[in-house]
Amino acid sequence: MPSRTYISREEKSMPGYKAAKDRLTSMLGANASGDCKLKPLLVYRAANPRAFKNINKSTLPVIWMSNLKAWVTLAIFQDWFNLHFIPEVKLYCHENNIPFKILLVLDNAPGHPPHLDDFHPDVQVIYLPPNTTSLLQPMDQGIIANFKKYYTRRTYRQALKAVDDETSNRTLKDFWKSYNIYDCVKNIHASWREVQKSNLNGVRKHLTPQFVNDFTGFDQDDESQKILNNLVDLSKKLELDLEEEDFHELLEFHGEELSNEDLMELEEMQRQEVNENSE
Repeated sequence: MPSRTYISREEKSMPGYKAAKDRLTSMLGANASGDCKLKPLLVYRAANPRAFKNINKSTLPVIWMSNLKAWVTLAIFQDWFNLHFIPEVKLYCHENNIPFKILLVLDNAPGHPPHLDDFHPDVQVIYLPPNTTSLLQPMDQGIIANFKKYYTRRTYRQALKAVDDETSNRTLKDFWKSYNIYDCVKNIHASWREVQKSNLNGVRKHLTPQFVNDFTGFDQDDESQKILNNLVDLSKKLELDLEEEDFHELLEFHGEELSNEDLMELEEMQRQEVNENSE
């Protein structure tokens, strides 16, 4: 929730609220034509959260991995590359009669191994120069930003539906307190599906115009503004009365790192969850 809401203020001090400091890392990817969206990688702080009780993680619509800080480590990235990226892209090439010759463009993140070219002879890896992601990384030209807005809008719609359900008698606070990592996973999957092929292909018109197909058009700014308008409207229906600036602040906050104190608090949460699951 944006910092100006009463829920955000309360959850920082009240026990039972985890959303404010909980973290995950999601890695998204797609090809230039936009018709191959990779299954999202999701790294969470716990391997077996309580919300996954009786759920087979292999059936999740994301690739599930974990470590305490919810970071993409070298080991996690190598597992993703060998066990998921290669098979998924090979299948796409086979189904579309395309030779398996892949150019993988990555930003210069600490979790990306420096010598991925050695991992597979048919995959050439290009690393973008440091501090250029916002300028050169195709996924950062509006794809990730709109995905986050889709995710936030979907969550707010679910909150409104819960509050409007007279049979459940739930408040917005009740909904937010019960929102868990399994709800999050389902919303990540649904929000990634909302990202259109034309969006994925169209963002490359300034970077690599030779790969952009002829289509009616996808106006990135118009779509972003439409989602923001939806969010402001939903917030008013939820009696939060937020403005566009509040959502801009929220989306920027998503990228902030946690302090050592926050990490210690999450580690204690994880220990409690492990103990409760083992009882």
